[in-house]
Amino acid sequence: MIDSNLSKIKPKLRTQGRVTGNFGKSKVRTYGNSELGYTMKENISPPTIRSEYIRRMYEVLDTTSDLKIQRFAYNEIRKYLIQTNQWN
Repeated sequence: MIDSNLSKIKPKLRTQGRVTGNFGKSKVRTYGNSELGYTMKENISPPTIRSEYIRRMYEVLDTTSDLKIQRFAYNEIRKYLIQTNQWN
């Protein structure tokens, strides 16, 4: 049998190198950037009221031809009608 150096290679422990936690990219510090995660006041819209949301779902149900979107709109309308005791 031919002698091989492969059996003499000792596996190296992973104790060296950079500390990663972001899929191989080095961890990044923000250095006190307090604007991260905040949005401007002009970009924030008030939440849609439930009746407006249901009206939009009826529009979607009437206008789209995609079956997945129709199914989603139907289920949302159905959930609302069940919650308000209007489902027959």
